[in-house]
Amino acid sequence: MTKKILIVDDDETFCEVLALALSKRDYDVSRAHQIKDVEAIENLAEYPYAVVDLRLGTESGLNVIDYLMAANADMSIVMLTAYSSIATAVEAVKKGAINYLNKPASVEEIIDKLENTGSEEVAVEESPLSVRRLEWEHLQKVLLEHDGNISAAARALNMHRRTLQRKLSKRPVKH
Repeated sequence: MTKKILIVDDDETFCEVLALALSKRDYDVSRAHQIKDVEAIENLAEYPYAVVDLRLGTESGLNVIDYLMAANADMSIVMLTAYSSIATAVEAVKKGAINYLNKPASVEEIIDKLENTGSEEVAVEESPLSVRRLEWEHLQKVLLEHDGNISAAARALNMHRRTLQRKLSKRPVKH
């Protein structure tokens, strides 16, 4: 029996590879690369699963979660991102995502998170976050509080807009 799943990612190659892998595991896969593509899909209420990228070009995958949850409040949504932060993870879960994974994530890991929605024990890291990671988390939190508006976030941080853009364009440090 096939299960419907929606993949929302602006990286078309990644989307196709993930779609192929899920198809081989008996999923009926639909793809979208932008929010408007998601809005064009009919019968979203019939989809029990979705995998959504956090960054969709200039748009936010967090808005996709709102749209999907309005269409089907029981949908299991996993958010994927290469730019993880605690602030966006918390926001994604508040909006209805059941999990938040860093790219690259394996197909097995994605399926496990989608289908096993029960509570699981999360290991607490022994060492605290580095100062650079804390800075990254704080910048993401302030940016989220200002709805992604870099100029407003820079003003709130008392930082030049270009400095903030430069810091945000770097990949986050691991710890």
